[in-house]
Amino acid sequence: MALKKNFTDLANEAKSRIREITPQEVAQKLNNRAAGWVLIDVRENDEFRAGHLPGARGIGRGVLEYHIADEVPDTETEIILYCRGGNRSALAADALREMGYTNVFSMSGGYREWTQDAARPVTTEGEPIQH
Repeated sequence: MALKKNFTDLANEAKSRIREITPQEVAQKLNNRAAGWVLIDVRENDEFRAGHLPGARGIGRGVLEYHIADEVPDTETEIILYCRGGNRSALAADALREMGYTNVFSMSGGYREWTQDAARPVTTEGEPIQH
C-alpha cells in the first residue's frame, strides 16, 4: 500500500525542486522598478480582489498552466509567484518548471508575510484573469 501524502508534503517536495525569493527581495525589485520580470498572484480571484501586490497579475493556481503561455510566452522570463503562505506558489512554480520555464521563483511566506510589514505596498486595483 502506497504512502499517502498531504498538501504540506506535496508543497515541501515542490520546494525542494524550486527556488524561493524572500518578500524583502521582491520589495527591492518593486522599489527599484526593475524591468523584465513578471509577478503573478496564484490565489483565488476573491483573494486577489481583496488585496495584492502592485503590478501583480492575478492568475489562479487552478488555471495558471492553461494561461501561462499567453501571459508569459518567453520561458526564460523571470517569474515570481506568490500565494497566501507560500505553498500554492511553490506547487505552481514546480509546475512551470516542468513546463520548461527556467527562471521561476516562489515568494516565501506569501502574501501573509508580505503584509506583516506595513511599509510594503498593497493594492486592490485591477482584475484577475477570468477563467
